[in-house]
Amino acid sequence: MTKNLQDHVCEESVFARLYEKHAKNIHDFLYYKFGELLQPEDKMQEAFVKLWQNCKKVPPSKAKSFLFTVANNLMLNEVKHQKVVLKYEKRKTQHQDHQDPQFLLEEQEYLKKYQKALASLTESQRVAFLLNRTEGKKHKEIAEILNISQKAVEKRIYGALKKIRKEIKGI
Repeated sequence: MTKNLQDHVCEESVFARLYEKHAKNIHDFLYYKFGELLQPEDKMQEAFVKLWQNCKKVPPSKAKSFLFTVANNLMLNEVKHQKVVLKYEKRKTQHQDHQDPQFLLEEQEYLKKYQKALASLTESQRVAFLLNRTEGKKHKEIAEILNISQKAVEKRIYGALKKIRKEIKGI
């Protein structure tokens, strides 16, 4: 069993050799996997910085694995960060109300017509329709809840839709 003369990568020549050997491959791996938008060049550089910071702990035989793992994790963290940023931006824009008064008035009128149309439905149609449209239940689930056939549920929902469309013209 031979023992490596180098048991870490803190020596500049060893580190430089690792950089020359793996930098392009790591960059290409990150670029192909995540694209250009997340700056694969920067993440590759950060991976080498982390290798240098942990040079005493990483033997040269494990350096490649360490670099690819760290670079991949850096990109995954960036993806998570971008998702949080996107979620925040989406939430921020949802709270802003840039609707003109005409639209708000039409929306209120539509809501009144819709409520009137719902009130004109029979109780069985209204129950089936609301279970389907507001609670998102499937026809089979509604049939089990109301203890009727699936065909009866379909007939009630489609009858309700027909009446609502008739009541609210222009939709």
